[in-house]
Amino acid sequence: MGSISKKKESSRSLFYRISAWLHLWLGLITGIVMVIVCLTGCIWVFQEEITDTFLEPESKVAWQDKEVLRPSQLKAIAEREYPGKHASYALYHQGKAVEVNVGGRGKEGGTLKINPYTGQIISKEQRKKGQVNFFRWILNGHRFLWLPYKIGRPIVNYSTLIFVITLITGMVLWWPQKWNKSTRQRSFAIKWNGTVKRVNYDLHNVLGFYSLLFLAAIGMTGMVYGIEWFSKGLYWTTSGGKVLPDFKPAFSDTVQNNRPYSPAQAVDLAWHKVAHDNPDSKGFYMAFPEPSERKATIYVTVYPSADKFYDIRSYTFDQFTLKQIPGRAVFDEPYAKADFGDKLRRMNYDIHVGSILGLPGKVLAFFVSLIGASLPITGFIIWWGKRPKKKKKDSKAKTKLVAAGYDYDKPKPVFKPGGNRPDKTPKPQEPVVPFSPMTNVTILDINIPHRPGNNSADTLPRNGQTD
Repeated sequence: MGSISKKKESSRSLFYRISAWLHLWLGLITGIVMVIVCLTGCIWVFQEEITDTFLEPESKVAWQDKEVLRPSQLKAIAEREYPGKHASYALYHQGKAVEVNVGGRGKEGGTLKINPYTGQIISKEQRKKGQVNFFRWILNGHRFLWLPYKIGRPIVNYSTLIFVITLITGMVLWWPQKWNKSTRQRSFAIKWNGTVKRVNYDLHNVLGFYSLLFLAAIGMTGMVYGIEWFSKGLYWTTSGGKVLPDFKPAFSDTVQNNRPYSPAQAVDLAWHKVAHDNPDSKGFYMAFPEPSERKATIYVTVYPSADKFYDIRSYTFDQFTLKQIPGRAVFDEPYAKADFGDKLRRMNYDIHVGSILGLPGKVLAFFVSLIGASLPITGFIIWWGKRPKKKKKDSKAKTKLVAAGYDYDKPKPVFKPGGNRPDKTPKPQEPVVPFSPMTNVTILDINIPHRPGNNSADTLPRNGQTD
């Protein structure tokens, strides 16, 4: 079998053999990382649905045709509940309680869920420094494997790049040399009634083919967030040669000594302007400026659609003058006015989590990510099963010898050619039986019939007489 497989392998092209080598070793190197990344991605896809249905069902608030609380009112409620702390942001979502974060993400503080119409506190969560909720913990694993960010983030980014390469090489290995009925059946269908090895191979081969394009899309959209050269190169390619503008943080004009608005008035005016320009939006995110940081701005994000992010629009205001400042170039303009490259970049997150197709897209992303987590496992089992094995007869014989007391670890005697060999052990001499001569023996007369032509009978003595 070994010689046959070697001949079969050598008959393949150099491109195929290189692809097979890359597919094996790159997959083994990044397998564990991609299992973690894909499984955490599966869970994160439905984080909103799981939270609203199971973890925080009380946060649902039916929509009412009345005005909601202003940001300054929410800010005052939160800072009253957490004395000495600063409210960092407020998140409005239609049909839900307003989420107000105090102290900043990852810092000591807490989170409030407030009824947007009455100001009633629905839930209050205390948070220690560094403490995160379950889904934030899942996201941290997905992004940097729960390691220090500067270590884990590059590992995830370049493991994802390698994973995309293994998908391409996997397609090369999947492609049959000849297309016929049997190869089509092996390539597109799982033989569920086959052996365990065959089913495992089909799960790797067939499911890998069906999920290839979706996994590649999820992987590449993930790399947009982590690999700068890939992000800029993809934008340059899809926008017809445009250069992606570098992100530059916006700052308020700190030379403004005369402040025409109080901090509370500033956030309310900014929010009213954004709400007036986007009356049909399904949600708002408002970041409050830190009082001690004069450079800080008022940042507002508008969510025109529920559960989608590609059509969001961002606004940045000077906290003193309320002058609008250019912020995120790709997201500052309305989605309808953006060109193809900008639209594709804005759809990046929705493609990554599947929400670009609504709930069916999320379900698809969930199962595709699950398949992605299984590919390193089934691939490892295939590789492990192809390792050379010793013959069963040898192992059985060895087992019998060990059971009989034979020590394999004991050094064996070595005989050199031409050397002195040990003498053979002489056998013990057998006892000699003494021979006694026979006396007084009478030979009976034996009549032997005479055959013609046979003179042997004539030579025999008769009647006991001897010469």
